[in-house]
Amino acid sequence: MATDAPVQDIDGLEIERGHIHSKAAGATAVAVALSRSVEQMGVVRTARTLARLNQVDGFDCTSCAWPDPATGERHLAEFCENGAKAVAEEATLRRIGPEFFARHSISELAGRTDYWLGQQGRLTHPVVKRAGSDHYEAISWDDAFALVADRLAGLGSPDEAVFYTSGRTSNEAAFLYQTMIRAYGTNNLPDCSNMCHESTSVALAETIGIGKGSVSLKDVQEAGLVVIAGQNPGTNHPRMLSALEIAKKNGAKILAVNPLPETGLMGFKNPQHVGGVVKGVDLADEYLPIRIGGDMALWQAVGHLLLRWDSESRAAGGPGVVDHDFLAQHTVGFESYAEGVRDLDWDLVDRATGLSREQVVRAAEMFRDSPATVVCWAMGVTQHRHAVATIKEIVNVCMLKGDIGRPGAGLCPVRGHSNVQGDRTMGIWEKVPDHFLDALGEEFGFEPPRKHGHDTVDSIRALRDGEAHVFFAMGGNFVAAAPDTDVVEAAMRKARLTVQVSTKLNHSHAVCGEEALILPVLGRTERDLTGGREQAITVEDSMSAVHASRGRLAPASPHLRSEVDVVCSLGEALAARLADRPGAGNGAALAGIDWAGFRSDYTNVRRSIARVVPSAAAYAEKVERPGGFVLPHPPRDSRTFPTKEGKAVMTTSPLDLLEVPEGKLLLQTLRSHDQFNTTIYGLDDRYRGIKLARRVVMMNEADIAAHGLVDGQVVDIASHWEGEDDRWARDFRVVAYPTPVGCVASYYPESNPLVPLSSTAEGSNSPTSKSVVVSLHPARSGGRHQGTDGEMRDTGDSMDGHARRDDVQPHVPS
Repeated sequence: MATDAPVQDIDGLEIERGHIHSKAAGATAVAVALSRSVEQMGVVRTARTLARLNQVDGFDCTSCAWPDPATGERHLAEFCENGAKAVAEEATLRRIGPEFFARHSISELAGRTDYWLGQQGRLTHPVVKRAGSDHYEAISWDDAFALVADRLAGLGSPDEAVFYTSGRTSNEAAFLYQTMIRAYGTNNLPDCSNMCHESTSVALAETIGIGKGSVSLKDVQEAGLVVIAGQNPGTNHPRMLSALEIAKKNGAKILAVNPLPETGLMGFKNPQHVGGVVKGVDLADEYLPIRIGGDMALWQAVGHLLLRWDSESRAAGGPGVVDHDFLAQHTVGFESYAEGVRDLDWDLVDRATGLSREQVVRAAEMFRDSPATVVCWAMGVTQHRHAVATIKEIVNVCMLKGDIGRPGAGLCPVRGHSNVQGDRTMGIWEKVPDHFLDALGEEFGFEPPRKHGHDTVDSIRALRDGEAHVFFAMGGNFVAAAPDTDVVEAAMRKARLTVQVSTKLNHSHAVCGEEALILPVLGRTERDLTGGREQAITVEDSMSAVHASRGRLAPASPHLRSEVDVVCSLGEALAARLADRPGAGNGAALAGIDWAGFRSDYTNVRRSIARVVPSAAAYAEKVERPGGFVLPHPPRDSRTFPTKEGKAVMTTSPLDLLEVPEGKLLLQTLRSHDQFNTTIYGLDDRYRGIKLARRVVMMNEADIAAHGLVDGQVVDIASHWEGEDDRWARDFRVVAYPTPVGCVASYYPESNPLVPLSSTAEGSNSPTSKSVVVSLHPARSGGRHQGTDGEMRDTGDSMDGHARRDDVQPHVPS
């Protein structure tokens, strides 16, 4: 039977330390997945739900965006441990109704951890916080839509509203959402991509003409070399391990590049067959424990060595190691690039990477000797000041080897959310190109706004500075996910109205505007009977494959609506309000859209998608195929590159090294194994051997000694950013861990207060959450406080059973 939600808020009264695992998954992962599922859903519901997860006639996983195997090649259990946890969180039997909000004030909820909030259950009713109140109370859907429409219509300009989107949103909802917002009159469409793979989208668009990866799942399985850079597949994309296992069995080499020796890079025990559980497979043939932010230097060094070896081979009458035919036919900029890396500053490479010269050479030899290479990367590459330039260096190396547009090779950015790529395809972008706006305007008979809108960072600034007054979020946990937590919280509380379209409670509901709404919606596991018929939604994975998703469970509450329904109903309400009260927004444009027709049959949405979205012709028909279809990708499909040059563009960038002052360290934020983005499933980071605590800072033993600290000590962390006051996060426990010297790591969202809002990637404006300059100080509290049973404990993780929220308050250490 499912169990009740926890009463006490346990954010780690005691820390337990275990060993670092050498292989991911296996029997333990199966046991944990089933245990967590039964705890939330019960036995029967668990069996019924997991059996349909990632199946052709089932529903898409709500966590990562790793692609599904082809139809006919899927296992009965086509999911991973964290996918099962994600489903259990959504399909839980726990419920949050109006009585919950009567018992718990917003002030109290703001002091809870995201773990406690998420464990309380599914939201069942729309609720409102009235101006001056500290509680949410029930509201009817019609009144909720009328309230939002009235506040939007009352703004001085549509640009005074911000409309955020999470990657969980379906293609249909995302398409209608951006249509409604642009008909209203703004391009303020920040999304979670702005905080994760925006640097990828910018770099790939400028170099190959499309901001998406160029590989298929089959390419990964057939590669001669797979590079995994700045990525932890064992926790963040566990189903990727099955593809790596196949690649290894096919003879591939694997090169892992990451500051931490993550278990999912080292080995894998496949729970889908007996041999995998018992023995497992070793993954990484070479592991490079790179210094944080050193990837750009590494890729320039690899390019330098490949060009040098190519010259030496050809001078000796050999075939060379560079694909000059590909370079001549399909690229521009080679000579400039070659000149840029010819006189490489090896001393700077040594300092930037922290690697030995021998390690760098061995890595380059793996590229040289590979017949076809796939390069995978994630947040460890994208969240740095020079992230865009780093990804361009990855592209440069792939071009040298001709590894774009041929089997077993290509670029593989691994997206972290299940439909984050689909949302961007559907137009969720603050600076969508004109050709998309032209098609949108032709489809719906209005002139879309052309001025670029706010991305995530600029939206926070607009709210902070009083330039925006309404914040509407289609999913997600914006407050916890965004950088500079204290700035974000203050900005949200300045808003006149905040609206959260959600399935579960999170911190963004407790840090809200003068007025606030929570609008509960169906999850992917649930049957959608909007319009009196069974509806399906569609999603896109990391490799441009689009497929349908159909939930089967009864909704958690009869009061839930689908995301499509919410958008259509708000579009109708806003059109009516603007007709009565002309002001901010284009009422005629909104009134001219057939919201009722879209709500009644999602096929109508897909037909509009086919006419507006590039390369989505016959979208409605294609998604009906078993397993869906793959969107066109010119570089992958035909080695054609839709850049302004008409070819792939090789680039030259000065080697950038983030200088860390004496006595300071470089912090990266990362996930625990027991979380997905800001959703905290539990307090067990099993693979890293850290249990019962999240407020930890992982640190090399040499650094612990050099900074006068001891393993297990509780410290306050200060981050330092030029021209600004220091930011502080309090009461983190030092954990000795094999990180590079000078580098530390800590979990987000607890460490997000340390990430400066003004520290962003050049070219993409993404927060630099993987390169924060910090210093550690003995905790001002002394690391001691009273536990829930009254006993004094040596910990700073929680107080009196509640989460400590004072970590975002600056202070000066004594």
